[in-house]
Amino acid sequence: MSQHPETLHWHGALDGHVRMIEQTLLPAEHRVIEVSNVKDMIAAIRRLAVRGAPAIGVAAAYGVVLGVGSLPESSSDAVLDAAETSCDQLAEARPTAVNLFWALNRMRSKARSVHGEGATGAELCQALLDEALAIHSSDRDTCRRIGEHGAALLNNDQTVLTHCNAGALATGGMGTALAPIYVAQEEGKNIKVYADETRPLLQGARITAWELSSAGIDVTVITDGMAARVMSEGRIDCIIVGSDRITRGGDVCNKIGTYGVAIAARHHGLPFYVAAPLSTVDTNLIEGGDIPIEERDPEEISSGLGRRITPDGSKIYNPAFDVTPRDLVTAIITEVGVIQNPNQGKMEQALNSAGISY
Repeated sequence: MSQHPETLHWHGALDGHVRMIEQTLLPAEHRVIEVSNVKDMIAAIRRLAVRGAPAIGVAAAYGVVLGVGSLPESSSDAVLDAAETSCDQLAEARPTAVNLFWALNRMRSKARSVHGEGATGAELCQALLDEALAIHSSDRDTCRRIGEHGAALLNNDQTVLTHCNAGALATGGMGTALAPIYVAQEEGKNIKVYADETRPLLQGARITAWELSSAGIDVTVITDGMAARVMSEGRIDCIIVGSDRITRGGDVCNKIGTYGVAIAARHHGLPFYVAAPLSTVDTNLIEGGDIPIEERDPEEISSGLGRRITPDGSKIYNPAFDVTPRDLVTAIITEVGVIQNPNQGKMEQALNSAGISY
């Protein structure tokens, strides 16, 4: 069985901290950092020390615990106030990844419920740690099930193209888009991968390639602009990507460049799969055009490779994500199964089967 890097974990008891891989340094340096307060967790999420929608959700849940960990001797009211404040602050970290808000809503709901039951401050703090650990454990299980459903779509000696990173380092488990590849490998299938470098921050070249090569999987890095050419050469059998937000109608928001890959895949008659947990579905949105798209620092483009590469005074547009319409998506691979040709009815059926209200 492949060994996968552990993105983050809670270390210690209630007064503990989070240990996580500092992903901005990969692959040159593998450094584990310690995050011990809400401010530092927000900073870690914003600067992409931890990234990927599921991993951000787990990190946010632990962030709430960091906000109350020093308060077990305080009143239940004080702990609830601290938890609510932490949720509000963490919600501002990144606007697009819906798992962030899903996890914070779950932590907020747990805090209010336990407080309403008359718990002491210490009991409320412990309940929040238990909830965060449960969110993390659930994500591990979800990733495994996504991998098993997705592996059934892969045959021996096939080659997958992926964009950005949706592996173990983007989740609390073995990944989403890379999970089918890992499970297929466990099943004895020979799977090769082409990884788009994923500009401007090169998550594919830096992180996906590092993960896959560490797991013994044949991986070839290409620039984003090469994807269509590689498809035309017959080198690709299917595409699998992750997602930061999926609408109830089936539109998919993922790292910038994904939409172009989907268009190229359709032109070349290749299956375009999206692997994501149902917690990534924004049940309040039907159309992808309503998804808020994060715009990041222009410096990521102008000086993204360590030195300035654009002329002084040039304008820069740096959206972090784009939206792929549902009609370009062959299927969405979830923990409850594969949603072929997704639309609102099929998405709602999957949500119902998982007990998710909307």
